[in-house]
Parts: sequence; C-alpha cells; structure tokens
Amino acid sequence: MESNADTNTQTPVSHEGFDDRKSERFQNNTPEKQNLSEPPSERAQHPTPGPDPNAFPDGGFQAWFCIAGGFCTVFCSFGWVNCIGVFQDYYQAHQLSSYSSSAVAWIPATESFVLFFFGLFSGKLTDSYGPRWPLLFGSLLHVYGLMMVSISKEYYQIFLAQSIVSGIGTSFLFYPTIAASGTWFKRHRSLAFGIMVSGSSLGGVVLPIMVQHLIEEVGFGWSIRITAFLILGLLIFGNIAVKSRLPPVRKPFTLKEYIVPFLELPFLLLAIGSFFVYVGAFLPFNFIIVQAKEAGISTNLTNYLVPIINAASIFGRIFPAHLGDVYGVFNVCIVFTLFSGIISLALWLPASTTAPIIVFAVLYGFASGLTLAIIPALVASISDIHRLGFRVGALYAFSSFGVLFGSPIAGAIVTSQDGGYSGLKIFCGITLITGGVFIIFSRIKLVGPALLVKK
Repeated sequence: MESNADTNTQTPVSHEGFDDRKSERFQNNTPEKQNLSEPPSERAQHPTPGPDPNAFPDGGFQAWFCIAGGFCTVFCSFGWVNCIGVFQDYYQAHQLSSYSSSAVAWIPATESFVLFFFGLFSGKLTDSYGPRWPLLFGSLLHVYGLMMVSISKEYYQIFLAQSIVSGIGTSFLFYPTIAASGTWFKRHRSLAFGIMVSGSSLGGVVLPIMVQHLIEEVGFGWSIRITAFLILGLLIFGNIAVKSRLPPVRKPFTLKEYIVPFLELPFLLLAIGSFFVYVGAFLPFNFIIVQAKEAGISTNLTNYLVPIINAASIFGRIFPAHLGDVYGVFNVCIVFTLFSGIISLALWLPASTTAPIIVFAVLYGFASGLTLAIIPALVASISDIHRLGFRVGALYAFSSFGVLFGSPIAGAIVTSQDGGYSGLKIFCGITLITGGVFIIFSRIKLVGPALLVKK
C-alpha cells in the first residue's frame, strides 16, 4: 500500500516534469528553426550573447591594464614610425648616399603608408577574431623585419625589410589595440586613447636617441638588433595585457562592407580631412633634421629635434585629449589641426636660426600630438562599437595615401628648389589647414554650424 501511494504521488510529478521539459525544448527550438531559414549572412549579423556592448565600465583594473598594454604596443608600432626622420637623415648620409632625397623619402613614406593602409585588414580580423591573433602576428612580423633591416645594405633590401615587413607588423599591432581599448571606455574614451597613444610619442623620444647613440657605439646593425630585442620584450607584455571586453562577432567578408562607411557623408568628409592631415602631418618629423642642418644648426642639436617634437606631443596627446571628453572631440581636433597648419606657415616657414626652429618643434609637437591621437575617438563617436576596428582601419586606409605621397612630394619640392625648404613648409601648412576645413564640414553635417554644440 505504501509503495502504491508513493507511485501514485510520483506519477503526476514525473509527467509534469516531462511536460515542462517538452515545452522548454519546444520554446527553445522555435527560434533555432526560424534561424535555420535565414541565410548565413543574416544569421552572422546577430550579436553573440555576452556583455552588454553599451555597459562601458570606463575604468577598473582590466580596463587600465588594457591601456597599459596598448601603451607598449603603440610605443613599438607608431612610436617606431615616429622616429623615421632619423633614418631619412642617416640613409642619405651613409648606405643610400647615391640616391636623391626624394628616392630615400619613399622608404619612410611607404612604411607609414603600410602602417595605415593595412588597418583595413587588421581591423577586420580584430572585429571577427578578437585582438589576440592579429597582435601575435604583428609582433612576430615587426621584430623579424627589424632583424632583416640590421643586415640590409641595398636600397631594395632596406625597402622590403623596413617599409613592407616591419610596416605590416606595426599595422597589426596598432589597430587591434585601438579596437580593444575602445570597448572599455566611452565617457573617458578620449583621455584613455590619449594616454595610450602617447606611447607613440615616448617611442619617438626614446627610440631615435637610443638608435643614434647605439650607432656610434656598436654600429648600425647591432643598434637595430638591440632595438628589436627591446621591442620584443615590450610586445610580450602588450600581448598579455591587451584584451577586448566584448566577444568578436564573425561576419562574412564582402566588398560592399568596405564601401558602406564612405556612403555616410560625415564619415566621408572626416576621411578626406584625415587624408589631407596625413599628407602634411609627418613632414616636420621627416624633414626637420635635414632642414635644420641646411640652416647651419649644429649636428649635436639637430639630432634632438625629432625627440623634442615627440616629447612635446606626449603632453599634447594626454592633456588636451581630456578636453575632447568635456567639449567634444570634433571641436578640439579642429582647433588643434588648424593651429598646426598656422604655425607651419607663420613660424616654421621664416625660421632659419636655432631659437625659432626649437620653438616650432615644441609647439608643433604639442598640437599635432592631439590631432594624431584623437582621430580614432572621432571615428568611435560616429560608429557602432562592434565595428570600431574595421571603421578605424577603413578611415586610416583611405588616409594612408596621403602618408604615402606626402613625403615624396615634399622631397620633390626640395629637389626642384635646389635644396630649399620654403616650398615644403608652405605645402605642409596648406595641407593641414585643408584637412581641418574638411573636419569642420564633417562636424557641420553631424550637428550643424552652431559653435557651442558639444561634438
């Protein structure tokens, strides 16, 4: 009797559980069946379950740990590219002395171009697979390229190792870092980007001084190898620390995807503005040393001009970047971009003695530091966070042609003036001002012409 009672009491429970599980399976399977009817490309667009994309922590250990790691990867990538003016001067005086200034300028110009252009691919891979594998690939490629530079003697060897191999490596270091760090911050994004990207400025201070002193002590080959080992150590930490808050969203590759951002007028105007900014922005970095030597300034001082520019840009990337969070990233970028162009015409153009050249180096470093650091924040302010890596890469890929042609055009202007630099300085100032004007047009399209609107 007792067992029968037990059986009778258990039977409805068993059926009820079965019915619940059946109902649960039916409810869970219904969306799956509906999803199976969707084409794969549509299903890929549904975000995977995970953290809320809009719940930005804006701080905390993991967020700032990512920024610290990003500081190291940017130091090794953009920071290395920031010291290319040293190589323009060294190659002209040594291995490539038989080549014209314009021909030598293709090496640093192509390296900068590759850094920016390959963001189209590294950004897409980061959005689809996360930052881990692109960072590892970039680390290995960058260090390998530098090791090959250390044993290169001919123009084509230096070009392939430094401009192509190392250049692609720097691209796969820079964009995954930008995309990953952007997932941690919103309210303080400009400040976080400014702190992280200041690594490029510190790299532009440390690396040229280090390379120049090592060349005197151990020769060119070992100076590059020692620098490569330093970069390797920093990249190990960067690979550990840089991590995205959000899981990657894999999407199929389509050519249309690369065109869509440029169909948005604010994005297109911003891209055109960035193109002109990058035509002129790197010219002082590349030519201020040779221009100062031509003006008769001592070699002991001219070798420190690029580090002076980069040291000033550390402050320009951090302190004014906070103003972007307060007054709007577009507003702050426009002011500093126009200021960079104005001082190129008003201060660098007439400068022929030590004092004005040093003053220009400090002011230009401060102003251009903000301009070059805040552009990713401009893109982030008009982009979906899941597509930040790709959209930043797309904008920089477009702008990369300005970097590619800027230095060779400037070198050709110098050659046409029989070694004069006034035409180069005018070209630099006008392109920067033009870039600022197009960024103004982008802002007007977003919020109108009102000056006091935060954007």
